[in-house]
Amino acid sequence: MSLWLAERSRQNAKTNLGQPFADVVVVGAGITGLTTAVLLARAGKDVLVLEARSPGAVTTGNTTGKISLLQGTVLSKIVSHHGADVARDYVQGNREGQDWLLHYCEANGVAVQREDAYTYAQSAGEVEAARAELAACRLAGLDAEWDDDAEVPFPYHGGVRLANQAQFDPMPLLDSLIDELTTRGGRLVEGVRVQGLSHRKGRVRLTARTGDAKVDVDAAQCVLATGMPILDRGGYFARLKPNRSYCLAFEVPGAITRPMFISAGAPTRSVRYAPAGDGERLIVAGASHVVGRKSPTAELEELSSWAREHYPGATQTHQWSAQDYTPVDHLPYVGSILPGDEKVFIATGFNKWGLAAGVAAALVLSGRILGGRMDWSKAFAAWSPHEIAGVTSAVRANLEVALHMAKGWVVPATRLGREASTDGGVVKGLPWHMEAQCTIDGVAHRVSPVCPHLGGIVNWNDADKSWECPLHGSRFAPDGTLLEGPATRGLTASS
Repeated sequence: MSLWLAERSRQNAKTNLGQPFADVVVVGAGITGLTTAVLLARAGKDVLVLEARSPGAVTTGNTTGKISLLQGTVLSKIVSHHGADVARDYVQGNREGQDWLLHYCEANGVAVQREDAYTYAQSAGEVEAARAELAACRLAGLDAEWDDDAEVPFPYHGGVRLANQAQFDPMPLLDSLIDELTTRGGRLVEGVRVQGLSHRKGRVRLTARTGDAKVDVDAAQCVLATGMPILDRGGYFARLKPNRSYCLAFEVPGAITRPMFISAGAPTRSVRYAPAGDGERLIVAGASHVVGRKSPTAELEELSSWAREHYPGATQTHQWSAQDYTPVDHLPYVGSILPGDEKVFIATGFNKWGLAAGVAAALVLSGRILGGRMDWSKAFAAWSPHEIAGVTSAVRANLEVALHMAKGWVVPATRLGREASTDGGVVKGLPWHMEAQCTIDGVAHRVSPVCPHLGGIVNWNDADKSWECPLHGSRFAPDGTLLEGPATRGLTASS
């Protein structure tokens, strides 16, 4: 469990749906969904937020908590594929998202630490990439500078520094947003998983489940703020690559680095400090991988060793992971789920930088619903001429998906004699009778390995103790319970 989720007391969850209709239904209670809901409630809209699990349980509560306009090497990729004008729009959107977020935190007593942010070269081979990011920052209007010596305990060959960025624990922000939403007459209901949507007489009808009960919810408009959109229309599952990254928190006897750092190359090394109840923690992040295509045990051990080497005496206290979606054209998708559809909106593809960008998306979506516009929003458009730049990446990504689809149906036949470990999982069997088997804490689970989204065969992630689909990133608990989509149902019990 993340440092943010472990060290907080939950608000009382509301699970009673009440009136099954609203002006706007927002699906997903992370930072994007709740900010959108608050902005709409301020304008007098009747807003209902539906959350399948609990607020922040998926991505927002498992981030590194960095609120930065310097985002690794994102800007150099945008400049390379789309040019300086689009990069400036992207930065302006993130700047407005960051400003709104920081002003909200200040007004509502949410603690924020203002620190410099670095994209740095951890070896001589990464200097070129870091220098390219500096050039992109300046083209995009960021007042960044080069720093030859940041006085850090880990390998450093120079880096880009952007002053006065921010970091925080995101969960108090969500609590404050929920308080404002409910004060303004909005509703948040947990434990409601939306599984489908249809258009009816100028409105939208969402089909959902709460426990064992099926419910229908009507709305004039709907916002899907679910990471990967839960509806296949628009083909976003084919335009995004799901990646999972890991965070480790440590108690450190000595000084902890104050600025925020992220490396310009692989393996990723992301560093920040975090206030904790009894002092501070060092947070290091990395070990990123495409969901379902490997189990990052070795990479996590390497990440932990790196932290202990450079911060002597460090003792690990927490481990967690988050899932993010990399768009094929390096820009988020925010807007109508399909061109011309002003009833259903989506927000996805924040590429691991969804705090400032997620709030920017909320500004775009609320403005769109209320009849406003942001000039910079074209850099966030769900449907844009810019997408042509991502065609090659999209083709390559979907060829990889096809390969893993075929591999998933063939390889389990080679494991017929293999048993699950005492604390792990395996998929085995012939194509017409495959089974996913795992044993966790002495409890055995047997489920179908077929992902209900598009029929991929799941693999076991030993670090997260979960089943993961290598096609589009759906994740399931050991017993098959759905953790995150695009699937909208869990794995079925093994027959």
